[in-house]
Amino acid sequence: MFDLSRFVDDLRASLADPTRTATKEIVARAVSDPRSMVRQLGEPEKAGVRILYRSRDLTVIDAIWAPNQIAPPHEHRLCAVIGMYGGREDNVFWRRIPGRTNFQIEISGGQALSTGDVLVLDRDIIHSVINPLAGLSTAIHVYDGDFLGVTRSMWNSESLIEQPYDLGAVLIVPVERR
Repeated sequence: MFDLSRFVDDLRASLADPTRTATKEIVARAVSDPRSMVRQLGEPEKAGVRILYRSRDLTVIDAIWAPNQIAPPHEHRLCAVIGMYGGREDNVFWRRIPGRTNFQIEISGGQALSTGDVLVLDRDIIHSVINPLAGLSTAIHVYDGDFLGVTRSMWNSESLIEQPYDLGAVLIVPVERR
């Protein structure tokens, strides 16, 4: 059964492993029982982000993606472990275009995550996120630092030019279905 206090304690202990293998295993264990996570964290009702734990070396976030929500390309500058406990999120990976002075990016791959899946992102990954479903998607995000205290970038969705990170723009960008 998922217990947030124990989860955070286990994550804190896993920070000594630079490969994030131990962190991935802890998150995988948690998301393997999504009903238990929902009982502990509450039934998601609307899109948003809840900070479950924050310190200098660890941040744990409960991310709830709106139906059809798109988060533009962004970076974390921290290692991240993402575990889906409901719905789906499609990640598009990007890389900087060598030789460009305006810091543009291009697509370099992607990965779809469904309930129970876990993804490790290195600190230099740039990604965008899409919830392709008509319902909410839920994920636990674990960062090896103070997620809210790190200076980072995002990219304009049209021009793909780098700009300062705007948490509001990354997290709440629903797209209407027609």
